[in-house]
Amino acid sequence: MHRAAPALGLFAAARLTGTLALALWAWHVGRSPRALLATSWDSDWYIRIAAHGYGRTLHWPNGMVQSDLAFFPLYPGLVRAVTTVLPVTGGTAGLLLSWLAAGAAAWGVYLVGERLYGRPTAVVLVLLWGLLPHSVVLTMAYTEPLMTAFAAWSLYALLTHRWLWAGTLAALAGLSRPNGIAVAAAVLATVACELWRRRGRVSGRMWAAAALAPAGWLSYLLWVGARRGDLLGGYFAVQDGWSSRFDLGAGALLFVRGMLKGPTQFGFAMALVITAAGVLLFALLALVERPPLCVLVYTGVLVLIAVGGSGFFESKPRFLLPAFPLLLPLALALTRARPRAAIVVITALAGLSSGYGAYMLLFAHMAL
Repeated sequence: MHRAAPALGLFAAARLTGTLALALWAWHVGRSPRALLATSWDSDWYIRIAAHGYGRTLHWPNGMVQSDLAFFPLYPGLVRAVTTVLPVTGGTAGLLLSWLAAGAAAWGVYLVGERLYGRPTAVVLVLLWGLLPHSVVLTMAYTEPLMTAFAAWSLYALLTHRWLWAGTLAALAGLSRPNGIAVAAAVLATVACELWRRRGRVSGRMWAAAALAPAGWLSYLLWVGARRGDLLGGYFAVQDGWSSRFDLGAGALLFVRGMLKGPTQFGFAMALVITAAGVLLFALLALVERPPLCVLVYTGVLVLIAVGGSGFFESKPRFLLPAFPLLLPLALALTRARPRAAIVVITALAGLSSGYGAYMLLFAHMAL
């Protein structure tokens, strides 16, 4: 904690600045900042699940069938636990959990960065993560902070050979979000590599980590499948009702082609730029920086899910938010750059993050 304190302080300052900018704009237009952060879009689904359990389905004229079974259970379960213990509403409990999880995630991000490239790069990495254009999600009642916290600490456990911690945290990440399977993939890939390197002579803790890692994700998929009467396909049918499916990017390419033919909303254009930047940064990470296998697999699976999935194109940047290793090439470049150049870049990112976060919650008519 002592080593990470400067990074955590900068992260808190970045997010407080963005939240203050949002609050000022919200008050200016007569909106409630708390309501925007606690009940916008998916936040409302999570809070309803926490209060009433699963069972809500919305049918839309365009054929979409949105079931709350699409949302993984750990976050709403924690929200319900907090409201049971503390005299707060579900929205407030969701915000408290997200803010605490964002701090824990920033700490884990720092430790991974420090382990790989040293303290200065780790500090810059955490700051960049807090200044992403869509980092407003880290202060909303969303699941990305929680999943990133489990993911970062699981990766750190892998890097320091704490196998049981790695597997347990991966299981919890898998209960947090659908793309939490990326953490399990990192654990399984690492164990498989150790099996090959040691010619099958691995410890029981490695086997336990491999068994634990996908357990959370698989257990929820099977539970939804049993509830829907289709053990293996039930959850994917639920996602299909949301027009969300994995098609190797075919749907996304069609959307981009249509978007480029005429005027489009600023949020869609930003989603395209951020997603393209994520792909480029992954190429730099893999080909230039060459991080450990667990970091590469984790990040690659997140990029693959974000780019290869169809559905809500404007949400792709949010799906990449847990992929903090994508920022390692930029963090290394800023660490080596002249202080004046680094300050200019960070100031520009702070302005973009504050402005874009306020725009998405106050003015954009699209899901975040």
